[in-house]
Amino acid sequence: MRSRLVRIGNSRGLRLSKPLLEQAGLTDEVEITIERGALVIRAAVAPRAGWAESVEKYGPSRMLDEPFPNKFDEEEWVW
Repeated sequence: MRSRLVRIGNSRGLRLSKPLLEQAGLTDEVEITIERGALVIRAAVAPRAGWAESVEKYGPSRMLDEPFPNKFDEEEWVW
């Protein structure tokens, strides 16, 4: 597919067709990188994507360390 860069203020933009966006799975936020002289546009990944599935798979008790008593549990804190 060929396309033209369009002026957007002092910058340039690229219009992507709806079918192309749907086929690539792109929504509102993307990550753009340069690889071997080419612009690569990927769907942005949420930093904590998949965490909920991991908790369900392993259970909350395996995701967290077991509590252990320490001096702060035994003494009253002084502020």
